[in-house]
Amino acid sequence: MTERKKIGLALQGGGSHGAFTWGVLDRILEDDRVDIEGIVGTSAGAMNAAVTAHGLAHDGNQTAREALGKFWQAVGDMGAQSFLQPSWMDRMMGVGNMDYSPAWFMMDLASRMMSPYQLNPANYHPLRDLLDKQVDFEKIRQLEHVKVFLCATNVRTNRLRLFENSEISVDAVLASACLPFLFKAIEIDGEHYWDGGYMGNPPIFPLAYNCTSSDVILVMVNPITIDDVPQSAREILDRINTLSFNSSLMREMRAINFVNHLVDRGFDDGGRLKKMRIHCIDAEDEMKNLGVSSKLNARPEFIQWLYQLGRDRGDAFLREHFDKIGKESSTSIEERFL
Repeated sequence: MTERKKIGLALQGGGSHGAFTWGVLDRILEDDRVDIEGIVGTSAGAMNAAVTAHGLAHDGNQTAREALGKFWQAVGDMGAQSFLQPSWMDRMMGVGNMDYSPAWFMMDLASRMMSPYQLNPANYHPLRDLLDKQVDFEKIRQLEHVKVFLCATNVRTNRLRLFENSEISVDAVLASACLPFLFKAIEIDGEHYWDGGYMGNPPIFPLAYNCTSSDVILVMVNPITIDDVPQSAREILDRINTLSFNSSLMREMRAINFVNHLVDRGFDDGGRLKKMRIHCIDAEDEMKNLGVSSKLNARPEFIQWLYQLGRDRGDAFLREHFDKIGKESSTSIEERFL
């Protein structure tokens, strides 16, 4: 029998693009050679992390796969009923984007003129009831064999906040996914939080500090390289959004690369530093064609397209790079992030 390899999972946020991560997780959880030691997630990545942890806390990988499928199917069902729908022109031009949707245009315009404290005074979140219904948070708080970290941004202190197993609740998940132009800040223990993507999308250090494994599989939904220089107002805003949500990850990868070089040269600070092995699963070739509007597109066909894309990329990673886990990085930090 092949020895199971321990890994940490780092899950990016990106609205409905999190369905890509669902596909990746479905394929990884299907592989009995992989042992998930820790998960860190931001925004949609936090939702995927919580649902996965729920399944692992109950009956293991298969239950986690079923829980993820049930969750994203429900998201798709809600998306089919949403007022946010792609126009006929959007559908003709490709998959996912809603740039020509009247509903998207009106919502985008309204969010620039009024805050959620005016537009959404009751702070209604469409996923709160779904998470409460499908995720056993008490079971996650008792989970010991998988470490879970959800990232949020403290509005008042400008600091990253990590919610660990014992602190994870539906509010912690929603705090990690709180886009400030759509929802009021989530209050937890007297502090207020916005989307974790502003400070860490996702942070890697929780896995480095708290897990024995040095292998991190980073599931990316935000492209780093987009060839075309944005020119329209919409393209510029989309690119600013992507840059801001990638900036913390780029800086942390630079720090990881620096520490890796120190360890290679024999300096490990008495064993307190360890070399991290980085592996990336992404679909940048496809994701770079999707604008910000597509992150709010939860129609079932788009969710399924993202899921299958993620599953295919996860399968390709396991076929091509599984043997590198525990030995070397399959992603060059210097080429990809520096």
